[in-house]
Order: sequence, then C-alpha cells, then structure tokens
Amino acid sequence: MKPRYIILQVAVPRPIYYSLSYRSSDLSIQAGCRVQVPLGHTEVTGVVMAVQSESDQSKPPQTLKNIIRVIDSEPIFEPSLLAILLWCNRYYHTAIGDIVFTAVPLALRKTRQVPPTTIWQSSSSQQAKDIGRLNRAKKQKLLITTLLETPVVSEQQCKQLLGASYRTILKALKEKGWIQSSEISPYQCFTPSKEVKIVAPLTLTDEQSDAVQRFEDEAKQACPKPILLHGITGSGKTEVYLRMITAAIKAGQQALILVPEIGLTTQLIDRFQRFFPQQSVVSLNSAIARMTRLSHWVALKSGEANIIIGTRSAVFASFKQLGVIIIDEEHDLSFKQHEGFRYHARDIAVKRAYDLKIPIVLGSATPALETLHNSQSGKYHYVHLSRRPGARSSPIITVQSTLGSPLKAGLSTPLLQQIQQRLDKNQQVMLFLNRRGFAPTLLCQNCGWHSQCRDCDSNMTLHAKDQKVRCHHCGYEEHVITSCPNCQSRQLDTQGQGTERVEIALQGHFPDTTIIRIDRDTIRKKGEMDHKLQHIRAGKAAILLGTQMLAKGHDFPLVTLVGILDIDRSLYSTDFRSPERLAQLIIQVSGRSGRGKHKGRVILQTSQPDHPLLVTLLSEGYLSFANALLAERKLWNLPPYSYQALIRAESLKQPNALQFLERVLMYFKEIEGLTLMGPMPSLMERRAKWYRAQLLLTSTQRSVLHHAIKQQLETIGKIRKGGQLRWSIDIDPLDT
Repeated sequence: MKPRYIILQVAVPRPIYYSLSYRSSDLSIQAGCRVQVPLGHTEVTGVVMAVQSESDQSKPPQTLKNIIRVIDSEPIFEPSLLAILLWCNRYYHTAIGDIVFTAVPLALRKTRQVPPTTIWQSSSSQQAKDIGRLNRAKKQKLLITTLLETPVVSEQQCKQLLGASYRTILKALKEKGWIQSSEISPYQCFTPSKEVKIVAPLTLTDEQSDAVQRFEDEAKQACPKPILLHGITGSGKTEVYLRMITAAIKAGQQALILVPEIGLTTQLIDRFQRFFPQQSVVSLNSAIARMTRLSHWVALKSGEANIIIGTRSAVFASFKQLGVIIIDEEHDLSFKQHEGFRYHARDIAVKRAYDLKIPIVLGSATPALETLHNSQSGKYHYVHLSRRPGARSSPIITVQSTLGSPLKAGLSTPLLQQIQQRLDKNQQVMLFLNRRGFAPTLLCQNCGWHSQCRDCDSNMTLHAKDQKVRCHHCGYEEHVITSCPNCQSRQLDTQGQGTERVEIALQGHFPDTTIIRIDRDTIRKKGEMDHKLQHIRAGKAAILLGTQMLAKGHDFPLVTLVGILDIDRSLYSTDFRSPERLAQLIIQVSGRSGRGKHKGRVILQTSQPDHPLLVTLLSEGYLSFANALLAERKLWNLPPYSYQALIRAESLKQPNALQFLERVLMYFKEIEGLTLMGPMPSLMERRAKWYRAQLLLTSTQRSVLHHAIKQQLETIGKIRKGGQLRWSIDIDPLDT
C-alpha cells in the first residue's frame, strides 16, 4: 500500500543540535531540498537532511506538523555533501542548522528560487559571411567567433570571455539579431567537454616532476591517501598543483583549491586561467557580491565551472563531480573558524576527499605539526621540494640584535642602509610588523595612566591619522585626549610602534620612494588589495609594509630584502603553539625575498638574538625545529599526541561564566581517560563587555573525548543559565 505521507528530518537555522521532524504528503521530496516549515509562532526555511517512511518514525506521525511548502524541485546539496554536514554535526557537536546554513549560499537562505542558467547561441546562419562587419567591434567579433566554434555559451562564460562589459556586448549583438538567449535548469550542464589546452607551461624540475608522478600514482589507488607537499618558499608548489589538476580536468572532473586569504584568490585565478584557457575558473569568498557568488555556486553544481579557488567556507561548495582537492598554505590559522560553527576547513576537506575516494594535496613550506605527524605515522604521504627552480636560491637570513642600538620607529640604522642600497638598484623591499596603528599604547609619563578599552581587558591602539584610539578586539574607539584623565598632565606619550608609525618614519627617510602599506586599516574597500598588488607588480622600486596579509603566498619577484621588525613578544608566549606559529611566520615572511633573478636577504631584528628557538630554526631549518617541538609535545601529551575540546562560557556578569563551568565540570569529573584543566578565566577575561571563562578537556583517545561530550551535551544544555550567559564547544581548539 502506498504511504500517505513521508517524514522529513529538517535542519532549521536555530541553535538546535538535531534535525526536527515534519511530515509531508508530497512523496517526491528528496534529501537536500529546501522546505518552508512552521517553527513556534513563525515560519522558517529549512533543509531536508533525510526522508523516512512513516514506519521508521518512533514519534506518532499525527503529532508532527506538516511542512508549509517545498522550495526546490531538485536538491541543492548532493548526497556526499549532506553526509559531510551530518559528520560535522557529530564531530564538532554543533547545532545542525548552524552547520547546514554555512553551506547554503547567502542568497538561498530564505525562499529565493535557484535562478535558471541563461545561455546564448547564434540566431543567424549568415554570421560566418558577415563577421567582417564586426572588425571594429573586437569583443563582439570575439563572441561571434566563439559561437561559430561552440554553439552554446553561458552568461558566466560570456563574462569570462568579454570582461566586465559583457552585458553591453550581449545587448548590442542581440539588438542586431545576431544572438538570442534562453533559460535552462540551473543544474543542467550543457557545456561540451573540451580538450585541456595548456599555454606555455614551465619546465618542471626533477623534484617537481617526481611530486607530480607520486600524485598520479596515488590518484589511481582505490582510496588515495592525502599527500603532504612540503616545499620551501619559492619551490614552485603552484606549478605542481597545476599539473595535478590537469588529470582531473581531462577526466571531466572538477578541482577545489582552498587558500587562506581573499587577497590570494585574484593572483591564483589569473594563473590558473592562463594555464587552463579553455576552462571556467570561479571563486567563492566573502568579498564577492551575493548574486555573483550564487552564479558561481550554480556553475559548480551544474558542472559548467571546472575549477574553484576559494577561502575557508568553499570547502562546503556543491559539485557535480569533484575530482581533486588542493589546500595551499595548509598550516594557516585562517582555515579555522573561530566564531559560531568552529570548524577547520583543512580537516573537513580531508574527510570529504576520503568519502569521495579522491586525492587531496596539503601544501606548505611550514606544515602544521598535526599534518607533519600524520605524514610520519603513515596516514599521509610525504613529498618534499627542497630547492627553488633555476638559479634562484633561498635568501640569507641575518639576525640583528637591537640591544643598545637606537631605533627610529622600530627601524635600525643598518636596516635603513640596506633599504637604501636596494632602492638604488631599483629593487623592492618588504617590511613586516604584525601590529597595525601608530602605537599600541598611549600613556601618561607623569602618573603611568594608559588608555584602556572600556569594554575589554586591553589597551587602546593610537591611530594618528584619524586622531583616535581604537580597540582592535571589539572596535570601540574614542578621540585622542590632550591631557591625562587621571592627573591632568599634558605629558602624554606613546610606547611601541605599529605599521602607521613605521610608514611615517619611512616617508621621512625615503621621501621620493613609493611606500605601499597593507593592513586592515588600508584594505577596507572591495578591490583595494588587488589595486595595491598591481602597483607592487608594476616593476618599480618601492617599500612594501604590512602585517600578516603580506606574508601569505604572494610572489613579488622584485623584493630582494625583507625586514622583520619585532618578534620578541612571541618568544615568551604562554601558548604551547606559539613556537610553531613564530617559526612559520619567520619562514613564510622570509620566503617573500629573492623569488626573482636577484639574491634575497632577510634581516630579523630582535632583542633576543641568542634565544634557543631562533638559533635552532635558523641553523637547522624548519623540519628539524618541528621535529624537536613534536618530541616535546609527545613528552607532555599535547596535540597531536592527544585530543582537546574547549568549553567556553561568556556572561555580562563576572562570576556567572565560571559558576556555569563549575557545574559543567561535575559532569566530566568522573570520566576515565579524561584530563580537565579549569575552569579558569580566559587569557583576555573581558572582551566586548562579556566576561569569559573556559574549561579544557584532553584525552589521548579521540573516542573517549567525543563520547564524553556526546553523553553530557544534553545535560549541559539543561543547566539553568539565564539570559546573560552563552556557551560553546570548540573541538580541536587552536587558541587555548
């Protein structure tokens, strides 16, 4: 007998850990479709995670609410992506709605229909004879020539072919009667398969060729292992990525490339598009307009787009046939989401590749210790690129002591002399300081008062250009005062320096030189980063000054000198991950030097030139340094030799967060195999008015940790908290 209705498990955008059950008489609904459902006194859009028959439901079907309507006729998620989202729910112990709606494009989070794909085709058989009439309209002629070879092109392809003015060109040709448009299903892939055409590829080194061969061999396996591509900076990892992707494209598959920063997507898209001129390369990141992102998402899902280059959330993109995943700069902290759904894109990508049985490559000059450990234990393959191609060699790193040396806004006299020498040769210099603003402290020389944030346990940073002091944690700001509020003294001074102060000092020393500052204060609007990068690549002498935004993956051939201005704070951090991050930062920043035909040099300024961490890193290299850190972590049972979860609580009243975690502690206290640390105030206890505390759970067995959390999750949720307390769980935390 045909069932009267089906039961739908629906994920809704609310902090509810599990899907909610609804019923529907529409038996055609599939998992992955959006539906509108009643929730309390309102209506929300949800995503169907599973479809069950009425006999599979333990709850009496008559007690379930009916859905209001079905939004999609076809699923917006393929089954493999649905499986990943459900795995995230189990692994990260996060509300299923928070997870699922991370993967839903912004434009589809309510009831908007997935837009159909617009295609264009020729409307005249005389075009081959009449094409000469378009000699003066070169882009119109280009499109007609393309349509003579490929009968149908999409609007996305037109944009890629014609540039920003594509709509004007399409309109002009349509008015002439040369082309006509129509709409097809957004999930219909109409693009004929094309032979991969590579334009002027570089000759690979023996190491690069071996890396590609290792990848091709592994890709043939029934269940390929992840590959760690450990290549020194400038060793040509991107060129290896391109060859790895070629096989997938030839097989009609798609490629996902994850990068840590939005600023890296433009240069990579350009590089990939030149290498694969006949393929559609798209991007997914938060800097792209909402509807453009939706069109890129549709192109991926239909199979029209072959290659996607995206940031963290692109790991949840929907594909027609994903064939390979590349994670560039896999060690980077930006792949970890630190608010809301606290996932790690690298780890989810590895899981996604495992489920699909496709190859995945994790590339870095400074692999994360977890990744390095996985390669040493046999879970991952290890491939090393130890040399730069051609005659290029790694830069010479010099540690320069600042003890007893006068500094001008953090710049030593020898460094200034080296900068001048490079500028005289029409070369470029890059200076790195991971602190923006003019100065991190504004203080009174008379009584010792210093400007503090009213809402955080943090100093306010002076921004001289805006004449404001600003908190870099919550964004609170005030106008700069002229006298001390404590003793009314006018003897106010600054301590330390940020990129703004260094820029002013450089302008005084090198008034005729272009100084390009790249940090969050100078990169605020869309396109500003690309504009500055184009200026850098123009080939003129310049000084590049910036924070970590400059350190990641950029290729600046004219940079021959890198100055690292201040690393002393990181040398004495209490965070056990700090040495790893410092080493990664030094190697990554240093790697921007000498990537062209000229020899590179790095000057590292510090007041601790004999610090053991620096000595080991610079004398023995990153791999030896990392292995020493791994041995130390093994001794103390720290990750990757143990597994951690951090339970955080925040309250507007100081004692509440700690009191809540004291109650949580009681539920975990007697669990065997679990080590507890806390509750204790967070390193910065007060942030944006909220008092913060944490409880750290550690186990040498991942199963013990996750079973304990799953077992107690519902109980914790029932603890009476009041309206001024919130809590969360962070699995595999990176900032404890």
